[in-house]
Amino acid sequence: MTNIHQPHHSPKGRFFGYLRVSTPKQGEGVSLLTQREEIARFAARKGFLIVGWFEEKETAEKRGRPVFGEVLKRLRNGEADGLIVHKVDRSARNLKDWADLGELIDGGIPVYFAGEAIDMNTRSGRLAADIQAVVAADYIRNLREEAKRGIQKRLEQGFFPSPAPVGYLDRGAGKAKEIDPERGPLVRLAFTWYATSDYTLRTLAPLLYDMGLRNRAGGKVTITGLSVLLRNPFYMGYMHLRKRDKLYPGLHAPIVPKELFFAVQSRLKSRVWPRPLKHRFKYSRRLKCGTCGRSLVASERKGNVYYRCATMTCPTTSMREDVISSFLDNRIKYPPSGSPLVSVVGRTITLLAPPLLVPQSSEVSCDNAHTLNS
Repeated sequence: MTNIHQPHHSPKGRFFGYLRVSTPKQGEGVSLLTQREEIARFAARKGFLIVGWFEEKETAEKRGRPVFGEVLKRLRNGEADGLIVHKVDRSARNLKDWADLGELIDGGIPVYFAGEAIDMNTRSGRLAADIQAVVAADYIRNLREEAKRGIQKRLEQGFFPSPAPVGYLDRGAGKAKEIDPERGPLVRLAFTWYATSDYTLRTLAPLLYDMGLRNRAGGKVTITGLSVLLRNPFYMGYMHLRKRDKLYPGLHAPIVPKELFFAVQSRLKSRVWPRPLKHRFKYSRRLKCGTCGRSLVASERKGNVYYRCATMTCPTTSMREDVISSFLDNRIKYPPSGSPLVSVVGRTITLLAPPLLVPQSSEVSCDNAHTLNS
């Protein structure tokens, strides 16, 4: 066989060992240990000393593996005389990384594959390794195409082949996403409130956080995250394939009606600023007079907020905000979007009964209710 490259010097015996699995879960098994043992046996037979072990739990499908890049950099800096890898497909599954490895060999740095009898200093050995690298790259391309076809099929069947977005729960393969009883109502509230033009993304995000809305990781839904949420057609019952810009009807139950979803999209596009309000009270337009049916009006007196009916013929007794909050905290899980919460007549608060209310006593006489003069 004809040598296509003769190293300037024989290997000094100081080598790096590189181990790789495609996912962190694979790293919990025996694969990394098996690779390490075989590389160690190979080095012992050759009389090489392993001066550094490098483990990576990442697919070689794409470029940019940090550990692999660090290995190449340190080899170019002369920190070791060569590299030992378990097999060709453990080093690279894309042709650019394989070309970088070839440049290393052409520069006089030996590379060995402990599990394969390939001499990278011969033309036939390099050809055999090149063929394996091409086959490995094609294998990844085939997997990618199969995955795309699988995703397309699932979408056509009405299933969302990705983790459930905020407001929904995963129920396993072959099952539609279900509305999260904790976060689903808050997502609906986000759409409802944003559509009123009373809130911006900046003012709505912290309000929803205080009410308990969290992202999938359990953290705060950022302004950007809220913008993405409000633009997601999944919440009106459709799935969006971004690359094809196509909507697929889903089998999951929608959280918001189409009319509300498109009203929010119109607001997002027009960037309508909220109407300026002198005061923003906690239960504005959420408390109903039990006599005339109109919303109670809020006002602030001596540091306290009071709600009363403005109709002259209705009882003049008002309710203090902390009294109403105390009443609601024990009886309601989440404020229903856009619906009145309670009916007030004199000193009596009656809990209205739309969905999402916790079934408890629906009426209470508030002996500690306050009048405007108290």
